[in-house]
Amino acid sequence: MEQFLIVCPLVFLAGFVDSIAGGGGLISFPAYLLAGVPVHVILGTSKLSSFPGSIVAAARFGKSGFIRWKLAVPCGILAAAGAFAGAKIALGVEETIIKSLMIVVLPIVAFYVLRGKKTDEKETEELPFKTLLILGAAVSLVIGMYDGFYGPGTGTFLILAFTGLLKMGTRDAAGISKFVNLAADIGALLTFGASGKVNVVLGVVAALFCMAGSYFGSGLVVNNGQKVVRPVILTVLALLFVRVLAG
Repeated sequence: MEQFLIVCPLVFLAGFVDSIAGGGGLISFPAYLLAGVPVHVILGTSKLSSFPGSIVAAARFGKSGFIRWKLAVPCGILAAAGAFAGAKIALGVEETIIKSLMIVVLPIVAFYVLRGKKTDEKETEELPFKTLLILGAAVSLVIGMYDGFYGPGTGTFLILAFTGLLKMGTRDAAGISKFVNLAADIGALLTFGASGKVNVVLGVVAALFCMAGSYFGSGLVVNNGQKVVRPVILTVLALLFVRVLAG
């Protein structure tokens, strides 16, 4: 019950924050660690709790016609394969090592997620499809491995890669990123689930709280949402560091 009392409110806050300005994964992932959930179980259960949100986001972009399927499908397959590999690697790494990596990786991820990102709305000359496919597959494989091994910030890294490296427009990049992110989540979730590293009850309840947070957050009109998001995420990260350092 103590785990539910810690995880659920923070995951609700993660959904709320993510719907406003992104970065929810920087809250939901540490929430499980603060509640004392074993690291490998965190990796699997956090995927389950975020899974419904990934489905909704991908479906929304697909319905709006913002997913270029000829590019998205092969990229998604590579992302799922990468996530499978990343999850397998994570399962073979001791929990103490993963916790130590968190101390290094989380601030880096937070920097990229929280910094003011400016996407270029201007039309640029599109790369040939073959080039898009090769680069997109490579990006999806690498970031998919990161998603399987760890996860927070995956959506941000995908959008940065598709807009920066592949020179895609903002809407196309967002659409394909949602689909690739979903595929990676599926690959990682199946891998951790097969290894018995998913707390199904906690993950399902947390998913409901995450969706509730997203619902309330998306219903608000927040100007410059980063002003709200930054202090919340930094507070949760500070709590995480205290928890990890305290052993």
